[in-house]
Amino acid sequence: MKDRIKALLSKAQKPARYCGGELNSVVKDKGRVDVRFAFCFPDIYEVGMSHLGMKILYGLLNEREDVWCERVFAPWEDMEEEMRGAGVPLFALESQDRVADFDIIGFTLQYELCYTTVLNMLDLAGLPVRAADRKALTPLVIGGGPCACNPEPVAEFFDLFVLGEGEEVILELIDLYKEHKRAGSSKEAFLRQAAKIEGVYVPSLYSVSYNPDGTVREVAARDGAPEKIKKRIIKNLDKSYYPDKFVVPFIDIVHDRAMAELMRGCIRGCRFCQAGFIYRPAREKSPETVDRQGRALCESTGYDEVSLSSLSSTDYRKLNELMKRMTEWADKDKVSMTLPSLRVDKVTPEIVEQLKKVRRGGLTFAPEAGTQRMRDIINKNVTEEQLLETCKIAFEAGWTAVKLYFMIGLPFETMEDVEGIVRLAQRLVDLYYSIPTRQKGRPVKVTVSVASFVPKPFTPFQWEPQDSPEMLREKQARLLEVNTSKHISKKWHESGTSLIEAILARGDRRLCGAIERAWRKGCRLDSWEQFFSLDAWLRALEEEGLSGEFYANRRREINEVLPWDHLDFGVTKSFLLRELQLAQKAVATGNCREKCSGCGLAAERGGVCLETGQDMV
Repeated sequence: MKDRIKALLSKAQKPARYCGGELNSVVKDKGRVDVRFAFCFPDIYEVGMSHLGMKILYGLLNEREDVWCERVFAPWEDMEEEMRGAGVPLFALESQDRVADFDIIGFTLQYELCYTTVLNMLDLAGLPVRAADRKALTPLVIGGGPCACNPEPVAEFFDLFVLGEGEEVILELIDLYKEHKRAGSSKEAFLRQAAKIEGVYVPSLYSVSYNPDGTVREVAARDGAPEKIKKRIIKNLDKSYYPDKFVVPFIDIVHDRAMAELMRGCIRGCRFCQAGFIYRPAREKSPETVDRQGRALCESTGYDEVSLSSLSSTDYRKLNELMKRMTEWADKDKVSMTLPSLRVDKVTPEIVEQLKKVRRGGLTFAPEAGTQRMRDIINKNVTEEQLLETCKIAFEAGWTAVKLYFMIGLPFETMEDVEGIVRLAQRLVDLYYSIPTRQKGRPVKVTVSVASFVPKPFTPFQWEPQDSPEMLREKQARLLEVNTSKHISKKWHESGTSLIEAILARGDRRLCGAIERAWRKGCRLDSWEQFFSLDAWLRALEEEGLSGEFYANRRREINEVLPWDHLDFGVTKSFLLRELQLAQKAVATGNCREKCSGCGLAAERGGVCLETGQDMV
């Protein structure tokens, strides 16, 4: 097998994607382990190697002497063609063994448009794509990640899903798997036991019925499976596992640096943001822990940059203390620190000074909407004055480029709100030229990146429709019409990808057939523009007798059974409905540290819920 793979590498555009052997990769004697785990990322090497979750679970599993975890990525089209032509199946990087020979095949589902790539990888491995056609216990195909909060569109391809954070539950699953493997159990017997582990969802133990209008009537459990499946939460991040080394790639990857995790969850509650709700409650690591972990990674990898990672880095309460602590060794070792996910209302001159030490072209902020009314609707809790003040600090410190993220197609949006995006960008241009200390001779550049709103499960907007592609294109055209400044550039996502994302995000189990049809029509790597085919997706839906408008462009009734209602991610449906009603009135809700909003996570007694000491419902 290794010789056959080696013969293909010279034909690949980037052989380093497939050869393994990187610094800190883990190689074990497969004869001395009980469980072989293939961690599959359904995208190419450069994307998957940047994912923090993979790094954590790779290190965690390989800490165990009885487990060997290896990495598997989707091949680019050139390598896939060579592999299929030579009869070389999908393989793992560390051993270059066939993925089909592993005990457990785990996929992380980060984005709905990766679903056809999952099927393509299973097929390339020589495995049936449907779980019902894989009769034996081995290999077991499992899924996790943010898309597992509604796994119904891919439920028939997976044996089970892990809901929530995986560090604890994956070890419990492996222990149970070892028992059943030794006992020679059937897959069905194992799955019935696995369903009793908190955070494990076995879709084959649930049947779905539908109403005449196509909506879900009921999701019914059988064989002792729980009626509700509750997500797993790591309550104490200081005590949870974190790797002291990362695999160092031979080629550039998307995020090629060390990553020190500051916190999980978010205190903000932006009403469009799925991550802000499914990762609740917010939990921080201590500055001592972050400092120790960041330094260990830089020493073991040789990276000269460490990213302080979280959903909202500037909401980390002891950020200044941490940065001072890390600067003591980072400056000496010529290591720079980056802060992704900057909050407009939290950027200080001290943070800007720290960011100046990093080689980067501009600052990035996410106002998300162009008018205050719209920002109140989505609960962004950021004012135009705060954005202007933050950019003034940056411009005075020598920055000349700013990138702003916005969305169009948000619930209750008007064309005036769309035009407000360009007006806000123009105010930043005017601000720059009003500053006497700006860098003379250097023009300002404001980049406006506009995404189309996609309604997501477990958000207050889960009931709201997505704008039709025609409406989104009309709004994109309006942005072009009202922009007259050469200092403002605009980028946006094509409405076709947003449509399919919306269909899959809020879909039910009937979409499994459409996903398989789309894959058989050639769809894979759909998040890459050169591979995405809207026509193929629409034909697949039509051939399955399904309507894209039913899933994407229809307002859900408040009393409708949603395809994910049997999954419990902590936030209650009543809380999400209250937030939707506040959005309709353009009323914002304060963040979790200001006042508990009663989302339901207080019952978990962790994160901010624990810190406040409030007993809220």
